[in-house]
Amino acid sequence: MLEVAKRAARQAAPEILSHWDNLQIEYKGVVDLVTQADVASEKIINEVIGSAFPTHQFFAEETEIRASLDSPHLWIIDPLDGTTNFAGKLPQFCISIAYAENGVVKAGIVYDVVRDEMFHGVAGGGAFLNDSPISVSRVSGINQSIVCTGFAYERGPMMRATLKSIERLFDNNLRGIRRLGSAALDFCWVACGRLDGYFEYILKPWDFAAGALIAQEAGGKICTRTGAPFDLNALGAIVAGPNLFAHLAGAVRLSE
Repeated sequence: MLEVAKRAARQAAPEILSHWDNLQIEYKGVVDLVTQADVASEKIINEVIGSAFPTHQFFAEETEIRASLDSPHLWIIDPLDGTTNFAGKLPQFCISIAYAENGVVKAGIVYDVVRDEMFHGVAGGGAFLNDSPISVSRVSGINQSIVCTGFAYERGPMMRATLKSIERLFDNNLRGIRRLGSAALDFCWVACGRLDGYFEYILKPWDFAAGALIAQEAGGKICTRTGAPFDLNALGAIVAGPNLFAHLAGAVRLSE
């Protein structure tokens, strides 16, 4: 299943890049956009996986009819994570594909199309970047940390809560804050130690299904935005290496 996911991503990547200089943008909301590259990539991925596993079901971003997250054999797909970056010609976007059984993610890949970096993880089997093992940062203090965050398309309470959390982190002498624009890659960059932690308050399963597994298999700890145990129904996430996790979660988790 992991090899099928990798093959699907590699087949979709050239299609994404073919739209780079000829963007066709539509809006799903006031600032939530979709490009023809998203749609074309999802079609290829669905066809590759569907051919290999014709009885399996899909939960994909650009498909309105989605199977239950508790399905016995489910593929959770973001065909182009970081669409706003892609539309703005910012080279920070990826393909995310996860395989889950009965609500539990078993394997996942995140493919950085521009850098040709393939992250993957298997439950109980570790995390890898281009087939080399990766592990999270061992940083222990907020004052030593570079933390990433994200802002959802919602422009209300969660945006304000994020800004307040950033302020609290800086009050704790945070070394640096980043907002890179691709949640799936943010998880993976925590997994390989490029970032020390990441939090975001509004996420969808296709944003985190693969990346969260990869981060955990790399030794990271994760919880929901309120500090609760993490699963596919989570509304947001806080993730970091084991030495930083309690400090980061204590600073940014929500009380709701």
